[in-house]
Amino acid sequence: MSIRIAPSILSADFAALGEEIRKVEEAGAHLIHVDVMDGHFVPNITIGPPVVKSIRKTTKLPLDVHLMISDPDKYIPAFVDAGADMLTVHAEATIHLDRTLNFIRSQNIGAGVSINPATPVRNVEHAVALADMLLIMTVNPGFGGQTFIPYTVEKIRQARQLIENRNYRCVIEVDGGIDTDTVPDVVRAGAEVLVAGSAIFHSPEPARKVREMLEIAASVGYHHGYV
Repeated sequence: MSIRIAPSILSADFAALGEEIRKVEEAGAHLIHVDVMDGHFVPNITIGPPVVKSIRKTTKLPLDVHLMISDPDKYIPAFVDAGADMLTVHAEATIHLDRTLNFIRSQNIGAGVSINPATPVRNVEHAVALADMLLIMTVNPGFGGQTFIPYTVEKIRQARQLIENRNYRCVIEVDGGIDTDTVPDVVRAGAEVLVAGSAIFHSPEPARKVREMLEIAASVGYHHGYV
C-alpha cells in the first residue's frame, strides 16, 4: 500500500504561498490539501474559490479540497470551477450525503466524505461505497497545530477493515496532528493519505520534513489486523 503526503496549506505562509507549494512539490508531495472553513460548521474562517483558483495556477499537483462548511452542496460548482480535483464534505454537515457524493462525482472529480473524531465509522459505512476517499479527522477540525487524538487510531483500523471486507476502492486519509511521531500508528492502522500542516510548514526545512515522513511511512507499512 503506497503512502501519499498531502501538505495542508492552512499552516503555510500565505504571503509566499506559491514558493511554499513549490518546495513541497519538489520534495515529493502527492497532493495539496486545501482547508475551507466557514466560521459556522467550524470556529474559523479560511479561504474560498478565488484562492483555490489562484493555487491551481501554481501547481500541477491534485488539489484536495476539504469543505468544512455547512450546506456544501451550494458551493460545490464554484470549487469545481476553481480547479479542485477532489472535494471532501463532512457527514455531519450534509443532510443527504448520498446525494451530495453523487453530485460531486457527476462533476468528474473525486468525492470524499469526512468524519469528526467523535463520529463513528458505522455512520458512513454505506456512503463509503460512493466515495473515493474517507477522511478521518484525528483532531477536532477548525485550527491547525492541534494534538493528535489517540482513539482515532482505532477508527482508522475499523475503516480499513470495512473497506477490505467489502472490497471498496475508497482510500483512507487522515488529518490532524500528523507528524513524524504519529505517522507510524496511522500507517499501521491503514491510512494511505497523510495530511500534515504544522509539521511541514512550521519546520525550518519543509521539503526535508516531507521526505522524512515518507521515509518513516515506507519503513512501517500497513499491518493487517493491527490493533
